[in-house]
Amino acid sequence: MEQLLQQISIIVWGPWTVIALVGLGVYLTIGTRFLQVRKFPFILKETFGKIFMKKSEIKGEGTLTPFQSATTALASTVGVGSIVGVATALAFGGPGSIFWMWIAAFFGMCTKYAEITLSIAYREKNEEGEFVGGPTYYMRKGLNSKFLASWFVVTLILNTLSGTMIQSNALAGNIMYYFNVPSKIVGFVIIALVGIVSMGGIGRIGKVTSKLIPSKVILYLTSGIIVILFNITKVPDAFMMIFKCAFSPASVGGGIGGFAVAQAIRYGINKGLYSNEAGQGTAPIAHATAKTDHPARQGMWGIVEVFIVTFVICTITSLAILTTGVLGSGQSPNILTSVAFGKVSPIFSYVVSISVVLCAYSTLIGLCYYGESTLNYIGGAKLGKCYRYVFLVFIFLGSVGALKMVWSIGEIVIGLGALSNIIAIVRLSPQVFKLTREFFDDNDENEEIEYKSAG
Repeated sequence: MEQLLQQISIIVWGPWTVIALVGLGVYLTIGTRFLQVRKFPFILKETFGKIFMKKSEIKGEGTLTPFQSATTALASTVGVGSIVGVATALAFGGPGSIFWMWIAAFFGMCTKYAEITLSIAYREKNEEGEFVGGPTYYMRKGLNSKFLASWFVVTLILNTLSGTMIQSNALAGNIMYYFNVPSKIVGFVIIALVGIVSMGGIGRIGKVTSKLIPSKVILYLTSGIIVILFNITKVPDAFMMIFKCAFSPASVGGGIGGFAVAQAIRYGINKGLYSNEAGQGTAPIAHATAKTDHPARQGMWGIVEVFIVTFVICTITSLAILTTGVLGSGQSPNILTSVAFGKVSPIFSYVVSISVVLCAYSTLIGLCYYGESTLNYIGGAKLGKCYRYVFLVFIFLGSVGALKMVWSIGEIVIGLGALSNIIAIVRLSPQVFKLTREFFDDNDENEEIEYKSAG
């Protein structure tokens, strides 16, 4: 059964899926006239420049502030993929994989912008007055396609449950390793720590992630930059390896054989899209809660998210590995980043482990809301709240169980869910282009924008 699932996963994440995701980004980039380049200074001003604004100062309607919605989305994005995923790409695709990761991210910026913009355009209020949205809503309201919406619902539920088990297992494994605590006790502790936040709903989740995400990002990036500074003279060579290996076969000494260009492309694009989640349809669910006066205004956070995850965090990880020379050490990708940080000081190895724990914890919080929002779509807020309890059961199962098959199931449903989302975004792309022109061009970056929902 395990081998069958692995084969299905390879088929689902074959070249066509990667081509479809990157191709969608290229299409949207052209359609928005390279929005991520020509408006990047304005985008930074409207996102990072306003993170300290109070909710009362923000125009429009919404449940959370734009920053809280973004950090809720980043809770499941800034995670293991940015640490272990990058190490995996380097180990199996070589230094050139990082170049292709950047390429995928460059175009993925517009993909994430588009799906978040659509999630705001077609969102609605539930019976408790909270804003809800995401792919299921723009598939049903924008395309009138119950089939695509149902398809995405099934894959997302399976994705959140399998992801919950994977993340709780990683979290429990780290705690057991460092503190030698029995798995069952760890499981109950994780349930308590996650339950305190998740039971409070999206409001509490937003408040916690707005504090937790910046803290863990600053901790990891500061340590990574220090590691790179200790090896600053090797940074030019690291960049040279990245660009050279992206276009020609190469090898790295110390036990790692030749890297083909095809491997670099495959692992770079695949792991890049996995880490920044562009096109997967999960981040729009969190962003649909944002208080904003126009869909495109919140969509800009998608561009910033991909930039942070790939061009900042993933790049720091890759440079730390390349400049410390651990790529050819034969170490497992799971610990390669930790080994690289430990080359400077054992303390930094613990920073990586702490980062993995915080990443897993924040991801669990984000996954809980995604699952709740999905059931909310099916049967309303009351059914959605039931997910909070089911979710805690799967946390415990993951913390004490083996997960070989769960990994394959997770990869399969993520790919199938992304496929339905790609179809929806392509068909609704005229609406994305219209909203983009309305916000950026017709109003000439004027904040006083009158917007009527497309729903």
